[in-house]
Parts: sequence; structure tokens; C-alpha cells
Amino acid sequence: MAPNPLQLPGTLGEFLKEQRQSAQMSLRQLSELAGVSNPYLSQIERGVKKPSAEILQQIAKALQVSAETLYVHAGILDEERSVMTAHEIDVRAAIAADPALTAKQRKTLIDVYESFIDDSV
Repeated sequence: MAPNPLQLPGTLGEFLKEQRQSAQMSLRQLSELAGVSNPYLSQIERGVKKPSAEILQQIAKALQVSAETLYVHAGILDEERSVMTAHEIDVRAAIAADPALTAKQRKTLIDVYESFIDDSV
């Protein structure tokens, strides 16, 4: 089978596959731990799909790697950007991923969080 032209060396998919294999996990095991469907995870590894920050956070947690690392590999975050910026993304993703919150509560929390960040700059 010919390599996928979208799957360049050092891409998110390649990195995820390496991390999964080094953790001695099957694709199915990772999909169950991350709460992501097996076919979707396979498409991410092959470079066919580009996951959201929320999905990357779920995968990072399952692989026990930092979400920031996955954001960098996905092109969401530049390596040179500050840790604070990565932290801000993690906070927003955590709020968005919390199933105990309603949509209105999520929006309110994000608004409050952003008001604190804007004040500190």
C-alpha cells in the first residue's frame, strides 16, 4: 500500500502511533481509554482526520502525555509559544469537556476565565 501523502514524517498521526505503541496499547485499547471511536482514531493516525483540541486532550490523558505536546504536533500550538498559552488552551478544553456543565455554564466559565486572563496581561 502506498504511503498517505498527508502523513508526513513527524506528523500528529505518526507521533500518536509511536506513543501508542511505546505504551504497548492496541488502537482499540486507546480508543476505549480516550473515549474516541476506533475508526476515528485510526483516521487520525493515518492523517485522514484532524482532531479538535478536546479530542486531543482526551487522547493525551489516555496516553499519559501532555496535551500541549499533541497541540504542537497538530499545529494548534507553536513550540515557541509560552506555557501560559498552552495552559489557557488546557483550561478551555477542560471546561468544554466537562459533562457536568451545561452549555450556558461552560460559556459563563470561559467568559469569566477570559476576563481574568485579559486583566493580567
